[in-house]
Amino acid sequence: MVTLIHTLADHSDDINWCAFSSSYLASCSMDKTIRIYSLNNFAELPCSPLKGHTYAVHCCCFSSSGEILASCSTDGTTILWNTQTGQRLAVLGQPSGSPVRVCKFSPESAYLASGAADGTIVLWNVQSLKLYRSGSVKDGSLVACAFSPGGNIFVTGSSCGDLTVWDNKMRCLYTEKAHDLGVTSCDFSSQPITDREHGSKSFQLASCGQDNQIKLWVLLNVITGFEMKYKCTLSGHTAPVLSCAFSYDGQVLVSGSVDKSVIIYETSTGDILHVLSQHTRYVTTCALAPNLPLLASGSMDKTVNIWQLNHSTCLKEHRVESRSESQIEDWSEDEVTIWLSAEGLADLIHIFKVNNIDGKELLNLTKDSLANDLKIESLGLRNRFLRKIEELKIRLESPSFSIPDEFLCPITRERMRDPVIASDGYSYERMAIENWISKKKRSSPMTNLPLQSLMLTPNRTLKMAINRWFETQEKCNKTM
Repeated sequence: MVTLIHTLADHSDDINWCAFSSSYLASCSMDKTIRIYSLNNFAELPCSPLKGHTYAVHCCCFSSSGEILASCSTDGTTILWNTQTGQRLAVLGQPSGSPVRVCKFSPESAYLASGAADGTIVLWNVQSLKLYRSGSVKDGSLVACAFSPGGNIFVTGSSCGDLTVWDNKMRCLYTEKAHDLGVTSCDFSSQPITDREHGSKSFQLASCGQDNQIKLWVLLNVITGFEMKYKCTLSGHTAPVLSCAFSYDGQVLVSGSVDKSVIIYETSTGDILHVLSQHTRYVTTCALAPNLPLLASGSMDKTVNIWQLNHSTCLKEHRVESRSESQIEDWSEDEVTIWLSAEGLADLIHIFKVNNIDGKELLNLTKDSLANDLKIESLGLRNRFLRKIEELKIRLESPSFSIPDEFLCPITRERMRDPVIASDGYSYERMAIENWISKKKRSSPMTNLPLQSLMLTPNRTLKMAINRWFETQEKCNKTM
């Protein structure tokens, strides 16, 4: 399920790019500005919009910590900004003065790459803010760039259709004619795959172009040298594809096109999972949040749409019902963060990180420790967390059982305790659907069609079935 939950309409011209950090969403536009929004409530930060470029801003990206935002422009510069204050940290001028079309941080943010319309590519040392290396492609403008997860190589895409692979010393390792009419975007999956033929780990790259196609590639190092292999082509768009991006786990790929649609693919099969057609003009950019089930799509209709995805679509799915308690105790802080995101408890992520909550600490949290030690003031949030912990422990103790999907609210993906039937025929947790409607969303969360009535009818039969199922699980646990 994919649900449109918010639309940002603050830019006065075409959206060119959008990017996520763990806390923020940034967008840039032909209107020369960059805007930053909080992921808590999608409110624009006080320092936003960021103004400093004298022409259109083509691309923006966050550093790995989220503390620095980079933006590049037709004015020939790449600007580094302090995300929280909006302070301009540096203005990096492309040596050739050519319009800068794309910028990208390396995974650890040691370097920043900037690619220009004249085909030049520059690696900047982020700490010293000085030029580290530079190079150029033979033909076309550089319009796309992506670093491998390890940061030892990166790929650029040009308007003439070439994908070029570079090492971090700016040596050209490989060039491939990928898209006949020009490359528009490329992205690495952060998760390695095992190459059975060579018995080594490799990485998957996606590219898209003016030829209406999305192509998947495998990049690997072998004894004889570097190789880049074509894997497959994903079809579905009927016009040039302008943007593509992988999910955190690499299982999903999203794309935006001149055909005004966003398509969500399952990477392993190439199957289309969803087609989103709410934009009224070309979709120029799309991005997936690193730790939340959120997708952002930007368009020439001057809006950024924010979509909520079901957790298995865009996050690494942790099937805790199949893991033992001892394994949960071994969860790292990052795994706890992913679990919080998947369970709709993203508001707790910062608090848990500050207090170094790992798997063992997670299982030992109580009502008192949440309130007194972690200082979580919201009673509702504390109770919701405790319910999730209760369900987690039930699944740990009964690995053969998982909560039936029909017992979970489609909006919150939590167990329904007061289910009601809406006019679309689906059942929801009362508080969740009332909150949905109160925000002036008169469309169905499941179908996106208008709700014919706002009347909610208690689903007593479903409530009894849910309670009976949980009671049975508790009895089974006691007899084991």
